[in-house]
Amino acid sequence: MRINKLFPVLAGAVIIIASCNTEKKETTSLSEEREFSVRVSPLQTEVISRSVEYNANLEPFQEVYMAPASPGRINSIKVEIGSRVVQDQLLVEMDKTQLQQALTQFQNVQSEFLRIDTLHKLGSISEQQYDQVKTQYYVAKTNLEYLQDNTTLKAPFSGIITGKYFEDGELYSGAPNTQAGKAAIVTITQIRPLKAMIDLPESYFPVVKQGMSAALSTDTYPDRVFSGQVYLVHPTINASSRTFQVEIRVDNPNEILRPGMFARVNLELDQTEAIIVPVNAVMQQEGTNTRYVFIHENGVARKVDVKLGKRFDDRIEIVSDELQIGADLITAGQSGLIDGTEISISD
Repeated sequence: MRINKLFPVLAGAVIIIASCNTEKKETTSLSEEREFSVRVSPLQTEVISRSVEYNANLEPFQEVYMAPASPGRINSIKVEIGSRVVQDQLLVEMDKTQLQQALTQFQNVQSEFLRIDTLHKLGSISEQQYDQVKTQYYVAKTNLEYLQDNTTLKAPFSGIITGKYFEDGELYSGAPNTQAGKAAIVTITQIRPLKAMIDLPESYFPVVKQGMSAALSTDTYPDRVFSGQVYLVHPTINASSRTFQVEIRVDNPNEILRPGMFARVNLELDQTEAIIVPVNAVMQQEGTNTRYVFIHENGVARKVDVKLGKRFDDRIEIVSDELQIGADLITAGQSGLIDGTEISISD
């Protein structure tokens, strides 16, 4: 009788357990089906531009500290800081006393030389006399030209006056008086265009060429990109830093960029083929910097470690010797996979 009473209870327990196991198996089966159903796309190459980015300070394309070759009194300075000047415009006039003396001396010597030259052609004087007067003439002419160049200072190029260090009537002594350690009456700066200097590793020396395009961005104008190009590649390598200098000519048509501004220079080096994949297809191993993707091979997922390259919005370059063009890259459903997991491909 006791066995008969226990039988319905045991039978009920067996049914409940069997029912739970059945539900568990069905739940597990559904979970596995959702977890390992993936989407794939074939690996393909694209042509991309290799580029490097370096920080730089913008510099004047040309900057000259204007000063005469010898000390003297300043008659007048024709410009002020901020003045825009054009090439050959008069900037400074020095005292002309020495110039007037040199002009008078030259005129006297010139008259004597013309007279002697006529006599020399007629054979009326010795060769020695002719050579002496001729030498005096060329010395006087050279001295006059020297004083003419140093009495009136003219702009060597179009630009802006960025420094003025004397006033009219003061004596220019020739002593260094600027932050650059140079002697000057005024400083003229060319800001259209500008230039940026960057130091590149010596490994880039064979590929950087004059005329290569560059793009610049600044914090001052974050929404604008300024164009430029490689203007000069310095021919030597710095032995201590193993770098070489490159000068970038920066277009500045509206003159909104100024010397001293911070800029980021992006230099396009060359074009090459690379494997570009969606960013979400690349996984990161927890607690490390190891990146990997999954490839579909014969119904299973194979894990492949990769290195990251250049990013293009929601796509990124990956590099690995184990990747083959045309292989099926798993692009969705890979979050629960491990190496060797059986998978099914969904449309």
